Amino acid sequence: MLPEPYRLHHRADFSRTVRRGQRVGRRDLVVHALVHGYDGFVGASGRNSDPVVAGSMVRIGGPRFGLIVSKAVGPAVIRHRVARRLRHMCAQVIPELTAEADVVIRALPGAADADSAELLRQIRGALRKLDVSPLPSEYPGGTLDTTRGSGDRS
Repeated sequence: MLPEPYRLHHRADFSRTVRRGQRVGRRDLVVHALVHGYDGFVGASGRNSDPVVAGSMVRIGGPRFGLIVSKAVGPAVIRHRVARRLRHMCAQVIPELTAEADVVIRALPGAADADSAELLRQIRGALRKLDVSPLPSEYPGGTLDTTRGSGDRS
């Protein structure tokens, strides 16, 4: 389960990540990532692309994830199964990412038939290529408290 502080909820956050972030395509997924800096939005490559809006909200917590699972993936039961599997995988990669990252994962039709180990390998490979990993000292020992907000339903 992916705790609440690590989820993207607003359409504007999804749109910003997809439009301004960088993208890597894999066989069953497309991964978009946008890293936020203190002085504005910083693309996954580290280039500053937008100034911070005055009065913008302060970010608390780690990286945030959003999922896009369209009807092309399959009927509702299959789409929800794919989304649950992807949320579980996102929770596994939280310690591997910088806290300022927003990540949107778009499931392609092949995700319905792919096994979980293959999807996790594709997600990790895409995130590694996008270079959204933290500095070594940011998460000592690679641990992160993912129990916050665990009282929500998924």
